[in-house]
Amino acid sequence: MQETRREVLDAIADGPISGPDLAARLDVSRAAVWKHVEALREAGFGIESDDSGYRLDGVPEYGGEAIEFDLGAPFEIEYHDSLPSTNARARELAAEGATDVAVVADEQTGGRGRLDRGWVSPPGGVWLSVLCRPDLPPAHAPILTLAAAVAAAEAAREAGVDARIKWPNDLLVPGADSDEKLAGILTEMEGEADRVSWVVVGIGINVREDGLPEGATGLLAHTDAVDRRIFVQRLLERFDTLRDDPKAVMPAWRDHALTLGQRVRVETTTDEIVGEAVDVEFPGSLVVETDDGRVRVHTGDCEHLRPA
Repeated sequence: MQETRREVLDAIADGPISGPDLAARLDVSRAAVWKHVEALREAGFGIESDDSGYRLDGVPEYGGEAIEFDLGAPFEIEYHDSLPSTNARARELAAEGATDVAVVADEQTGGRGRLDRGWVSPPGGVWLSVLCRPDLPPAHAPILTLAAAVAAAEAAREAGVDARIKWPNDLLVPGADSDEKLAGILTEMEGEADRVSWVVVGIGINVREDGLPEGATGLLAHTDAVDRRIFVQRLLERFDTLRDDPKAVMPAWRDHALTLGQRVRVETTTDEIVGEAVDVEFPGSLVVETDDGRVRVHTGDCEHLRPA
C-alpha cells in the first residue's frame, strides 16, 4: 500500500477526523485526501463521512490492502486474484531487488511442492510466498522453513485447528485412522558460498474442503469459520518474529511436532533410513534412532510408519 494512503487509513481508523485536519496532519492537499479515501473505498474499505469527518466502518474480507491494514510485521503485500505460482512471482521480485514482500494469491494455477510435485491450489485457500534477504549463511537457510512451519501451525491452532508439523515441510491434522495433509512449505534460495542473497518461503494452506486430493484436508473441515485476513496476518507476524530469533525456532518446532516420537522411513537421494525420530537439530536436521545408531538426515522424504 502506498505510504500516504496507509497513513490516511490509519488516521481514519482512529477517527472520526475531518478532511482539513487530515490534510494538515499529512501535509497534503484536501484533494489528495479525497483521492486516497476514494481509492480505499474502491479497495473495499467502508469509510463513512459526516459533519464530524471520516471514520472507518468496515475492512475488506481479503486482499492486499486488507492484509496490510493493522499488520504487525514489515511486509509489503502484493495480492493477485490468480497466479500460476506465488513462488515464481516472488523470484521475479527478488531479481528486481525487492525484499520483505509477501506475494498472496486467492488461487494458484501452477502451484508445486517439493520434488516438483503438483500442488492443488483452488480459490479460497491461503497461498503466499514471503521474500526476504536474511543475514544467514546458506547452510542455515533451512531454519526459515522450520520458522514458517511454526508460524503456520500456530495460526491454524489460533483458528481452532489442531495442526502439527511433519518433518521437513508439511502440516498435518492428526486423525484416529490417518493423518491428513493441511499445508506444505517450499523454500527456495539464491546465494554465494558465505551468504544468502535471497530466500523465498512458499506456504500453501488448504482452507476449503472441496477440490482437494485424497489424503488432504482444509481448515474448514475442522472449524466453523476462518478469517483469512487475520490468519495471514498472524502467520506473517509470527514468521517475522522467528526469523529474527533463530534460537527460538527449534523449541517452538518441537512443541508442535508430530514427527518426533514416530517410527519413520526417510528416503534420501542415496539411502533409506528407518527408525524412531527422536529430535530435530539446528538448522533443521532430523535425528533418527536406527538399529545401527543415530543418523542425522538433512533432507529427504519422510513417511510416518504406523504400528502393525
